[in-house]
Amino acid sequence: MNQTFKIYLYDTETDCIGSGELSSAFIRSQLEQAAGTDIDVHISSVGGSAFDAIAIYDMLKKYPGKVTTYVDALAASAASIVAMGGHQIVMSKYALLMIHKPMIGSGGNADELLKDVQMLNVVQSRLAQIYKDKTKLDVATINSFINSVTWMTAEQALDLGFIDRIEDYQPAVTNSSIITAYTTGIPPVYKRCINKLLSKNQNPKMNIQNKDLIEKTASVLDKLMNFFKKVINKQTVTDKGILHHSGELDEASEVYADEDMTTPVADDSYTTSEGKHLIVSQGKVQKLTQPGEDEEDEDDTMPEDAFKKLKAGDVKNQVAAIKAKLHAQNQLLVEARTALETANIRLKQTRDEVRNEIKSTFTPEGSRRSNKANTEEPPFFAPQSTLAQNAVKKAVKDAR
Repeated sequence: MNQTFKIYLYDTETDCIGSGELSSAFIRSQLEQAAGTDIDVHISSVGGSAFDAIAIYDMLKKYPGKVTTYVDALAASAASIVAMGGHQIVMSKYALLMIHKPMIGSGGNADELLKDVQMLNVVQSRLAQIYKDKTKLDVATINSFINSVTWMTAEQALDLGFIDRIEDYQPAVTNSSIITAYTTGIPPVYKRCINKLLSKNQNPKMNIQNKDLIEKTASVLDKLMNFFKKVINKQTVTDKGILHHSGELDEASEVYADEDMTTPVADDSYTTSEGKHLIVSQGKVQKLTQPGEDEEDEDDTMPEDAFKKLKAGDVKNQVAAIKAKLHAQNQLLVEARTALETANIRLKQTRDEVRNEIKSTFTPEGSRRSNKANTEEPPFFAPQSTLAQNAVKKAVKDAR
């Protein structure tokens, strides 16, 4: 079995990131010696040169073998950039991570100092991009951490996505296999939420092989994943109400009576506003037929007049489809009536009252007012629910 090649970036009395055995040139020689085998990079440094740190980061990212960076005690300033270079980032439960604005010791006239300011702003934008690529946080949040000089514990770094794992020197947790199965491949924003919940494992029972505890863990994760499924929840209007489901409605689709998708719909037959006929049993679509399908054949012995050309069940399906359309239109009318009432109130306002409600849509970048644009009134009439929006689209399409 191949052993990993170890590199130690530990500060000395004379050296830090950018000098001696912590320079980018020395790290390059170490990587050449590793010759593509997996490497472990152990870090304990207060930082140093931002440019050397970016160079080391770049070399680690391009290295053909697997790179695991370990924050053993401290990864501060430029050293935190080096830590981000690992394919996996592990932090001791006792270590600290610190990020701050780049600094420079310089002198000169105003023009020279202004050039230094411009250069530092460019460097900060590059450092922020490295943190953003790892954490998937937005640039504004990253810059707020940088500007305020942020110190993070291992738990905080894990919650925010700066690291992937905490090395806590404890026996393997029995629940970890279940947790991994549920969180593998999910979007980073959801993974950070789950990591935040799991990092607060103050209960010592987490390290006990307990069947009941495992089942409870699985139950909680099921609820979390059901919550995430609501993001792609779809609705289908029928003659007996709305059916909620994930993905396109098809045979074997699970259908629910509520948006939380926790209560299966009653066993019954349903007709959609498009005329599709479906039979639901035990919360699943057992049979789905298109308009005109699965009906009795015409009787060839009957005279070919208009009434006898109708297939058995056509009238019933048409009535059910009309009911479904009326249900959707009724929802639209309710929203329209509410919008008209609001408009009537606004028409009675004085010019001064209207002027006072005007809010700017422009907010300077980084402004504390950046969230105020979200409080503006919606347009006079814009259907808010998916049901109403679909009804509008359907009405426009039919009008054409």
